[in-house]
Amino acid sequence: MLDRYNPLNWEIDWIAIGEGALLVSIAVTVAYLLYRAVFAVVRRLTALSETHVDEMVVERVRRPVKWSFIAIGVTVVAQSDPHLQGIWEPIARFVRPALLGWIAYTLVKAFTAAIEYRLEISDDPVAMRSRKTRIAILSRTATFAIIFITVGLMLMGIPGVRDIGTTLLASAGLAALAVGAAAQPALKSLIAGLQMAVTEPLRIGDLVKVDGQAGRVEEIKMSFVTVRTWDERVLIVPTSRFLDEGFENWSRKSEALTGPVMLHLDPIADVGPIRAEFERYVQEHELFDQRNMALVMTEAYPESVELRMSVSAKTIGELFQLRCDLREHMLKWLRENQPEALIRHRLELPGGHAKAGEPNGPNA
Repeated sequence: MLDRYNPLNWEIDWIAIGEGALLVSIAVTVAYLLYRAVFAVVRRLTALSETHVDEMVVERVRRPVKWSFIAIGVTVVAQSDPHLQGIWEPIARFVRPALLGWIAYTLVKAFTAAIEYRLEISDDPVAMRSRKTRIAILSRTATFAIIFITVGLMLMGIPGVRDIGTTLLASAGLAALAVGAAAQPALKSLIAGLQMAVTEPLRIGDLVKVDGQAGRVEEIKMSFVTVRTWDERVLIVPTSRFLDEGFENWSRKSEALTGPVMLHLDPIADVGPIRAEFERYVQEHELFDQRNMALVMTEAYPESVELRMSVSAKTIGELFQLRCDLREHMLKWLRENQPEALIRHRLELPGGHAKAGEPNGPNA
């Protein structure tokens, strides 16, 4: 019974093997030369373009296309040789979907890199963040779909797996319910990621406030979003949480914001000169964008008054620096010109009024 496994009993047709090897060698050589010729023409055409985007796309798809040329050449030759076809066809069941998936994967990555390259030279930072966020989410979704379909096609090339899949079609309803229940969190994150790309409640680079923490959005994944705070901590927030719960986006349309600076002074303070000095200093400050400037008395308590100085700037970083400079200057001016307006003695009473504070923000 074991005689058929003895190599001495095998009948090997060396002539057929030699002919098959020769045909494969010729097919690989011709396919490679054809690939070189085609890409030489394509490179000449891309060199005529004004941007590097075409060259970037061609360079990324070069390797999978080369192996696709070779696979096509071997397939064409195998059609004329039954022995070679019997060897190549089982292998081709895995090679063909793998090459197609490789080409699709590299095309997605190439076009993503090309679009991001175009965005880097854009003059509109808000539009750049919007498109970059959408591209990142959609490219990850497309990559996942390509890998999933490619692996599925490769597995379908195995007869046993194909037969099992046909048998399971009879119980597809129960299987769909079970998979749906088990994959509910993953599906929820996937849908949330797609919704994030379409509606754009936040984008990469936006300054957001979530769970009382403010920071810049660094990455938007299908399942989570990373937010880096001003003190370099990284918050990992589930993607679905941004849609299920509220959050603050301080740079939704533009980074131009208005921010307050609070002064708590003695009721004897003369507000007129304070307002005049505030307006003079802000008008001369290089970070003020000439949009909003106001000083109002927002509260008056028996032991203190509250002045709110509102200023605006083009970016959030410039607004923070302007508020810091304004706070320091006004306290210095009060010490030199109205020292009696500064509160030196405080009396804490049980059940007294709550001390008002400025809105929380990065480095507020």
